[in-house]
Amino acid sequence: MEVVTAGLDDQPVKAARGLTLLPDTTLDAVVDESFDMIVLPGGLPGADYLDQDPRIHRLLQRLAGEGGYTAAICAAPKVLASAGLLEGRSATSYPGVLDGMDLPGVDVDLRPVIADGKVITSRGPGTAMDFSLALIEALEGKAKRDEVEAGLVR
Repeated sequence: MEVVTAGLDDQPVKAARGLTLLPDTTLDAVVDESFDMIVLPGGLPGADYLDQDPRIHRLLQRLAGEGGYTAAICAAPKVLASAGLLEGRSATSYPGVLDGMDLPGVDVDLRPVIADGKVITSRGPGTAMDFSLALIEALEGKAKRDEVEAGLVR
């Protein structure tokens, strides 16, 4: 799989726990490209920055309309909700994020990872490995997931 990381601008990204990440490119540079999946990282305030950026909502809505996968972990499922992609679906998030929003058409669930159609959500850092395996399965199938998981010695 080819993975492209994109930042909202050309600056390094400081994650919730202080880790600095250097994205491959900017959102503007890839906003018109086609992808099979878009995965939103969690953490605050990063998820809020994503949610406040209309380019993110448009990109997610376009990909969903094209039949692609959208995924988010931790606080980031709120971005999927704001973009209207969780309506009529089951989803999960970091405790208090989705259940703190007024989402009458969303079944907020406590499972660690939920794949509902082409939308995949997960609860937080402790569920990241299972989330990653679900993403692999969605894109490459169960056999590839099993192959990767076997190497993890779980």
